[in-house]
Amino acid sequence: MIDYNVKPRVKADGSGVDLSNVKMSMNPFDEIAVEEAVRLKEKGKAEEIVVVSIGPAKAQDTLRTALAMGVDRAILVQVDDAVEVEPLAVAKILKAIADVESPGLVLLGKQSISDDSNQTGQMLAALMDRPQGTFANSVDVEGGAVIVKREVDGGLETVELTLPAIVTTDLRLNEPRYASLPNIMKAKAKPLEIRSPADYDIDISPRIATLKVVEPPVRSAGVRVADVDELVAKLTSLGIA
Repeated sequence: MIDYNVKPRVKADGSGVDLSNVKMSMNPFDEIAVEEAVRLKEKGKAEEIVVVSIGPAKAQDTLRTALAMGVDRAILVQVDDAVEVEPLAVAKILKAIADVESPGLVLLGKQSISDDSNQTGQMLAALMDRPQGTFANSVDVEGGAVIVKREVDGGLETVELTLPAIVTTDLRLNEPRYASLPNIMKAKAKPLEIRSPADYDIDISPRIATLKVVEPPVRSAGVRVADVDELVAKLTSLGIA
């Protein structure tokens, strides 16, 4: 996905976002999921970590970052640059991979910051008929279960999930590490398998049509006021005070 420090540009015809010559990076919530997986392995709670990305060829760079963080191997399900894979198709592909890999725990970011759908983890849990712990604030694997503290509107909710399970990560779960130069060099030798949706017999045809993409309106400049009385008068005229 587009790096979160980059301001996206809309294509001139309004058909979408221009991805040419744009820096890409790992989705922040997914980076937290990768970090949590590595920490679980460091605690002896996991034997192997497999990271998956569904995207264009340049997503290999993002996968190499995950490998440098401590992941063991990677799978890229490669699609064309112009193809936007919707959450349901992503969940179906992840299920197909999970059916082969048989993971005890699947960790995903709670949402992508590009479309904020917040659907893939829940869809995957439904497709696989597995328990789910969304918006994880903490994750602790104990025997055949995982204890997840979830961020909810009223605070935190603790749930116990029987493994295998699906967990989606929230912002406060951890602080992802920076990959060191030696680990970046080692990551180049780690296995990265390239597959396609057709390998899993998954149809990624979109169910939603994007009619138009536009830039957000430019905010008007603020107004300086001399004192509190003038501020109150301005707010009153706007129907705010």
